[in-house]
Amino acid sequence: MSQALLHHKIYRHPEPRDWVVLVHGAGGSSNIWFRQLKAYRAQFNVLLLDLRGHGASKEIVKHLIEGKYCFRSVTRDVLQLLDHLRIRHAHFVGISLGTIVIRTLAELEPQRVKTMVLGGAVTRLNRFSQVLVKVGNALKNVVPYMWLYRLFAWIIMPKKAQAPSRHLFIREAHRLCQKEFKRWFRLAAEVNPLMRYFKEKELSIPTLYIMGDNDHMFLKPVKEMAHAHRHSNLAVIEDCGHVCNVEKAEDFNSLSLAFLTEHSEFSAVATRRSA
Repeated sequence: MSQALLHHKIYRHPEPRDWVVLVHGAGGSSNIWFRQLKAYRAQFNVLLLDLRGHGASKEIVKHLIEGKYCFRSVTRDVLQLLDHLRIRHAHFVGISLGTIVIRTLAELEPQRVKTMVLGGAVTRLNRFSQVLVKVGNALKNVVPYMWLYRLFAWIIMPKKAQAPSRHLFIREAHRLCQKEFKRWFRLAAEVNPLMRYFKEKELSIPTLYIMGDNDHMFLKPVKEMAHAHRHSNLAVIEDCGHVCNVEKAEDFNSLSLAFLTEHSEFSAVATRRSA
């Protein structure tokens, strides 16, 4: 029997257009892109997916071969879906830990990635967040996982203006089971060594980081990463926190669509025709 596919939805543009693949973060689902979908569909083919154990992909976990959870195995689920849908290459837009899945995919098969838009990107865990992960690992078998998730959501998104994003992620996390939460929680231990490697090895793929100026845990290391890589640019949205695609959807859409359009095939064709 063939391996089960990630749950997904496709939206095809009536004209030939590039594909954009939207990748959510840990504890989320494809529902977090509800403020992007209409704007993206107007210009691109769009693929929404739920990562393993999340959203409507929760049921496929039982069909997966047992083994260590790592970013590579999670990313190979996405590659298998792209193969099934015969999407040879695409633009990838991610949020939070979904940005690491995208960067891992670009490492495994760079020819498939036209551009990367990395929102609320996680490029390094600072000392405070490392302590949180250690405390969480120590308590994950004792404390209900939703208590931990609510705590981390509040620490990452503490301000009143960030409440809608915080509540959205907590609501989506309710769909995870305790066992699945533990698996994804353990992935946090991979972040720093993996991102150190990614920082040292730049790929020649146009990359746009979109961050909120109030993303106090992750903005500084993203600035360092963007500065170190000549193919990367950074856009910082004012009065915005970690989940910038939800908190400041219009700004996120404007910045990301301008970048995607600049690097899309159909845009180049249209420019030649009008010349």
